[in-house]
Amino acid sequence: MIAPEEVARLAAAVPDGALLVDKPAGLSSHDVVGRVRRSLGGRKARRVGHSGTLDPFATGLLIVLLGRATRLQGHLMGLDKTYETLARLGATSTTGDPEGEIVVTGVVPPDPPVLPTGLVRQRPPAYSAVRIDGERAYRRARRGEEVVVPEREVTVHAFEQTWRAGDRARYRIACSSGTYVRSLVADLHDAYCLELRRTAIGPFRVADAHGPDDPPDDWRVLPLTALLPVVMPTLEVDEETARRLGHGQRVTLDGGPAGGEVGIVHAGEAVAVGRREEDGRIRPVVGFRA
Repeated sequence: MIAPEEVARLAAAVPDGALLVDKPAGLSSHDVVGRVRRSLGGRKARRVGHSGTLDPFATGLLIVLLGRATRLQGHLMGLDKTYETLARLGATSTTGDPEGEIVVTGVVPPDPPVLPTGLVRQRPPAYSAVRIDGERAYRRARRGEEVVVPEREVTVHAFEQTWRAGDRARYRIACSSGTYVRSLVADLHDAYCLELRRTAIGPFRVADAHGPDDPPDDWRVLPLTALLPVVMPTLEVDEETARRLGHGQRVTLDGGPAGGEVGIVHAGEAVAVGRREEDGRIRPVVGFRA
């Protein structure tokens, strides 16, 4: 139990922003968020979320969002991802990973394999977090229901075999958000992921990440002003303009994109996310001052 005075100190010392965490195997993304939240004194101390799920068997980079940074969750979820995976060849798994029912087929992909890149149609595994009629697919699958997840189009920027020996192979995959690496590996016929590690999300690297149990005094939190330029163009404004945007008022600003969203900053402070309207003015749609 954290004392109230320690909760207050942590709330003041730990800024709103993003914490890079190296998730170990065996923990869900929700588990990691819970550990970070408890380190800050519990649910009432600070809002905490994450910007992209990792399966419990997987390891690697998870972006944990603190305070007002949770308002950028949707933007950060759209960043490209990079993975390294160790695959078992000549076998299949009902879940695409070691937790499923394994069938040894002895059929292995050619060496070198045909590794698809570019725009790829894939079907996420039945044991995935995709919602089917409002319910997670894996929950239906665990009840024994037949689950058919709709196909989707994803972009695979790079798919490389970096090592192979016997019935094991390592692959490096750079892809768009929403790509299921388990499906990419399963589609090699026959293979499944033994290990899966996320090494990067956009420009953020797992080499810069903390452990999930590192104390808050050791955290290196990326501020909002470091996150905004990663997901959108930004504009620097004067104090009066920042004040007006902070109060939800529309303003006239030069620069920035003709359409879409723009991050507004002033003197090292993230003020808002704005959207340019048809009349050319910027309307704040997300505020960071309150």
